[in-house]
Amino acid sequence: MTDDLTRLSASDLAARLSAGEVSSVEATQAHLDRIAAVDGDLHAFLHVNARALDVAADIDRRRAAGEELGPIAGVPLAIKDVLVTTDMPSTSGSKILEGYLSPYDATVVARSRAAGLVPLGKTNMDEFAMGSSTEHSAYGPTRNPWDRERIPGGSGGGSAAAVAAFEAPLALGSDTGGSIRQPAHVTGTVGMKPTYGGVSRYGAIALASSLDQVGPVTRTVLDAGLLHDVIAGHDPHDATSLTDSWPSFADAARDGATGQVLKGLKVGVIRELPDSGFQAGVASSFRDALAAMAAQGAEIVEVSAPHFEYGVAAYYLILPAEASSNLAKFDSVRFGMRVTPHAAATVEEVMAATRDAGFGDEVKRRIILGTYALSAGYYDAYYGSAQKVRTLIQGDFDAAFAQVDVIATPSAPTTAFRFGEKIDDPLQMYLNDVTTIPANLAGVPGISIPSGLAAEDGLPVGIQFLAPAREDARLYRVGAALETLLVEEWGGPLLDRAPALPQAQGPNGGSR
Repeated sequence: MTDDLTRLSASDLAARLSAGEVSSVEATQAHLDRIAAVDGDLHAFLHVNARALDVAADIDRRRAAGEELGPIAGVPLAIKDVLVTTDMPSTSGSKILEGYLSPYDATVVARSRAAGLVPLGKTNMDEFAMGSSTEHSAYGPTRNPWDRERIPGGSGGGSAAAVAAFEAPLALGSDTGGSIRQPAHVTGTVGMKPTYGGVSRYGAIALASSLDQVGPVTRTVLDAGLLHDVIAGHDPHDATSLTDSWPSFADAARDGATGQVLKGLKVGVIRELPDSGFQAGVASSFRDALAAMAAQGAEIVEVSAPHFEYGVAAYYLILPAEASSNLAKFDSVRFGMRVTPHAAATVEEVMAATRDAGFGDEVKRRIILGTYALSAGYYDAYYGSAQKVRTLIQGDFDAAFAQVDVIATPSAPTTAFRFGEKIDDPLQMYLNDVTTIPANLAGVPGISIPSGLAAEDGLPVGIQFLAPAREDARLYRVGAALETLLVEEWGGPLLDRAPALPQAQGPNGGSR
């Protein structure tokens, strides 16, 4: 029963819950048991919720009483540790926030609770979401369920690994330059970055406020739509929140699964992203996915985006500049860690000692870079110029979407790399986000879905679709259409091919 429940999609589990075939307590216990069995090795979770079964029992009680519940009420949920919670620590993967309990829930967490989702725990991440491998977590790396010697992506590697390892059917992530989509690519999961402002950022510990976006991490496109429906919508607490009324993304996914959306669909392929820049297996899988769409009536159109090549450079000026400002709040005075270097230390000395001890190397690197870019005499040369490039990239998107319905790219240049391969070479790590960064700079939505396994190493590969701002539903239709084709071709979900994970002995396993 336990293994069966953990391997169900969120939509299938919700159907069984609604039909009374299984209780939320049973479903939650099954996932807690799975975490206990495998997470000691994977380290996807930083904290497991001690009250998860109590929450599940309350959902069961309300269902038995005839209360009308949400479509996925009772389904377990993992939460990236960048999102603050009142009942679990919120560390953003940093020692400077070790043990911190927030006085309020992030809006997406509050909406998840209101919808009847059961928080399983908080997932590991690169410190303050700075990284593409989860190697920069102050609490140790998360391992990829496909190959435990390889990274699960970043910064949200914990959420992606938890979903891929069947520890949770749903997870919340955040995406500043690809931190939902790139982990999805390397773990064989689905990751969606909504339109900027489509999902509240209130209670998401800020990295770069003009780039950050919260979104779902799941095993199917429909599941992503179901979770997106829960967390989307205007939030008066977030000044950047859009006031749009959003359609049902789950309904869009169901519509896409019929396959009719592909006929006549114009899919843009960017001329400036040649195959030579990608691992052979990634490029081959991408071409095969496009061919599958073309066979169903899609038209593949080459489009130009001449300024995309400057996206990484612009991003790594804008992001550090905003990060240096956002992280100034961690000053040892108001909350978090405090290090007193000596008895007569001044506030400045305490602040310096605390930030030195509490921040990791990558965070320090980006704060220094961002402070420099914003300093007198350099603002226009660096930060100002990067913002101009951002405008040019937005113009590239506008021109492309005048010709095509969606743009397709590989979700990342390579499959999951080995631990230590790029951690000492920041530039190579940064280039891993080359295809995902432009969407954050422009504020447009993007989705990554599994497209197969790379021939040379047997590891997952993803294809990314991008759509105009506010056209998130279009991505769910297109993503579900291709997913349906590929799953039929594979004879089942890609994750069914993942190797079995070692199981811990004893009742508590790897739970923390």
